[in-house]
Amino acid sequence: MLKKVMIGALVLGAAQLAVVAPAAATTDPSWYLGPTPLGPGEQIYAETRAGAGGCVPKGPVTSPGLAEPIGWTIGGNFGKYGGYGRVVKKPGKYVATLNCTDGRKSTRTFTVTGVPPSSTTKPPKPTPKPKPKPQVTVKPAGAPQTGGGAFAPMSWDW
Repeated sequence: MLKKVMIGALVLGAAQLAVVAPAAATTDPSWYLGPTPLGPGEQIYAETRAGAGGCVPKGPVTSPGLAEPIGWTIGGNFGKYGGYGRVVKKPGKYVATLNCTDGRKSTRTFTVTGVPPSSTTKPPKPTPKPKPKPQVTVKPAGAPQTGGGAFAPMSWDW
């Protein structure tokens, strides 16, 4: 009887492993790419943490929207991989790809915005500033108007 229970448990465990293992290999790794949207030629950051749902990268992050692939130049805790790059100057929506050493592949989208079109109209002329009014100079009339000229602590009456 015990033998049948053990065999049943092994078969059940093997069946669960067969179902869970392929699902784990196909999950999208956790990684960040941003900020988005960006202006033409601006800096973008990519990061993944292998120990926290990410993966160990196999090569740089690539995209037609990047001036060059983002290499992994920053490391840290939890298998952190990070790096900076620049986006292209052509506006549009682009897809970046991260390849992992375990065979997983993941994508993120980012947007490069355009520069506002140049205006064909002339800017309005600035309005002239009003001329300031001249100040009136005031001359003191004498000692009572100027405070008497005595140093305050010496003017006490003892």
